[in-house]
Amino acid sequence: MTDGPLLTLEPLIDALREGVEASGWELSGLQKTTSHQFGGRWEGESTRSAYLFFHRPGGPEWASVDVYLDETGQGLTGNLALVADLHPFGQLGPTGPLIEALSAVSRRHLPPRVRRPLTVRFRLPDVDEQAEVAETEVRFKARIPRPVIEQGHGSVDTFAREIIAGFDQVLRAEGVRRRGLDGPGEG
Repeated sequence: MTDGPLLTLEPLIDALREGVEASGWELSGLQKTTSHQFGGRWEGESTRSAYLFFHRPGGPEWASVDVYLDETGQGLTGNLALVADLHPFGQLGPTGPLIEALSAVSRRHLPPRVRRPLTVRFRLPDVDEQAEVAETEVRFKARIPRPVIEQGHGSVDTFAREIIAGFDQVLRAEGVRRRGLDGPGEG
């Protein structure tokens, strides 16, 4: 069997899952959805999406890997994300230096040939709470390049393993460990 381009969602899921699981992460959940975008009154495009969630047995409880995939008329797209819960907002210091430090960790450990978005989220349990108690989440992302998908299963599997190895290094980086929920709050 030749390793041709992946054209539908299921083979892409299989290839990514193989690479992530071979790296020591276990599947926690899988969700598939179909939606319809309306370009006109009744005309539009169907989109199928998949979300995969992974945890590392024996790893930090405050970290997981999420995979988001889309199948549209323009082809397949997706990203892998290392999701880490950090200390509450009030323990992290100014947000500018925090984002710069997390960006530097991503630059050091994720390959520069891929887009590496970074998201930092703050969630306040209730509007009557003080800002200092807001939960903090960071997502280190790596977008799957179209050529990787076009090269097939083996290429996607290898890509996933490379990104997960980078995510594992991110988790070991002092700037993330120190701010992670199981580390000391200073930093």
